[in-house]
Amino acid sequence: MSDSIVLRGGTVLTVDAQRTVLTGHDVLVTGDRIAAIGPDLAVPEGTEEIDATGGIVMPGMIDTHRHMWQTSLRGYGADWTLTQYFVWNYLEWGKIFRPQDVHAGNLLAALEALEAGVTTTVDWSHGLQTPQHADAAVDALQATAGRFVLAYGNIQDAPANWTADPGFREFVGRRITPGDDMLGFQLAFDVTGDPAFPEKPAFEAARELGVPVTTHAGVWGATNDDGIRLMHEHGFMTPETVYVHAATLSTDSYQRIAATGGSVSVSTESEQSAGQGYPPTWALREHGIDVSLSMDTSMWWSGDLFSAMRATLGADRSREHLEAHARGDTVTHSALRAEQVVEWATRGGARAIGRESDLGSVETGKKADLVLIRNDHSPVSFPLLNPHGHVAFQAQRADVHTVLVNGRIVKRDGRLVDVDLAAARAAVGSTVEHLRATMGEDAWQAGMNPEIPETKILDNPYTYTDYRSGSTHQV
Repeated sequence: MSDSIVLRGGTVLTVDAQRTVLTGHDVLVTGDRIAAIGPDLAVPEGTEEIDATGGIVMPGMIDTHRHMWQTSLRGYGADWTLTQYFVWNYLEWGKIFRPQDVHAGNLLAALEALEAGVTTTVDWSHGLQTPQHADAAVDALQATAGRFVLAYGNIQDAPANWTADPGFREFVGRRITPGDDMLGFQLAFDVTGDPAFPEKPAFEAARELGVPVTTHAGVWGATNDDGIRLMHEHGFMTPETVYVHAATLSTDSYQRIAATGGSVSVSTESEQSAGQGYPPTWALREHGIDVSLSMDTSMWWSGDLFSAMRATLGADRSREHLEAHARGDTVTHSALRAEQVVEWATRGGARAIGRESDLGSVETGKKADLVLIRNDHSPVSFPLLNPHGHVAFQAQRADVHTVLVNGRIVKRDGRLVDVDLAAARAAVGSTVEHLRATMGEDAWQAGMNPEIPETKILDNPYTYTDYRSGSTHQV
């Protein structure tokens, strides 16, 4: 038997440095690597063949910021503001999540990611109140075939405290292997801007462990320019640092990020809806800062990067038009292109997690993390004219036909492979029952249905006619 797989005759979005598009090409996978790319490839006997004709073969997408533990409450916070999210998770109910609840959320999120063609996900896991919670998080990730980065955090304690906890250090020594191909490691905490810089010991812990820091930066009302300045003045801004959102920062802060080589994870759906600030891709492009994409949390938003790409193009372009209109100008050529956001969703993510050498593009010798977009049952799958535009604006998770991670097929013919969805559903059901019972029905309903602010209808000096009744009304 061969350990080879070939995807035949597809349009290949390589997302290489030139953003090359190859039509009618095959991609041969041998073991965990891309062995060859070309038309009508000769392949080893026994190679499994997948028909990619009429479809798009692209790199597996990479989400650089997802609170996976919260996925059991999918859609619960659909009408929240960021303040309501903070109160619910940080101050009130996030602390009642048990290790098994973290496991259930992580497992569901991991499967959701793979199903949508997201082959690598950074689990921004700030619900790890104890090492037992952390064990549960890793157990869930390793129960799937996906590639992950555990970004360890604990919103119930100060970063200086939990990074100094012997239990945390014991967990790292026991569960984290430096250079692990399938499970990376980061520290996840925020910098408040307090002049005393209480987060300094946590940065020192990250440096001692030799791991990057990922931090929510430039979040309205929470993190600000003072945090960036303190990080910079103390020498903790590095090329490996990932700044999440970065939506309300000054030019000075963007310059510090650019000068130190860091990158920004943009969660456009989140920034648009929750209020961290306007999605900052326009500013990041102006300062030459690397960008990756993320979806943040399924307590609100979709768990796929097709939505992230679409929202990011829309937000960036709408701001460009709005500013031009304010000047009396018209935008005649879009600055942000579809091919750029496809790159941010793939190669940009690989760059952010330090894996650009072997992930994020379809190139010979790289890891075989691949996605085939093909849906012969959908009228939206043709014609395929602009491949990057098709991925960014037309495709959705239902069009993900095949997914490979590390050379292994994890989704085939539109369905996940070797997955017990019934067990995952049951575990999530138990978490929902636990939360609902512990909170009480009144608190559960109040959390999900925040009060609606009063809306004032502006006075209108005009009279209009109701043509259905023939009457007129003075407003």
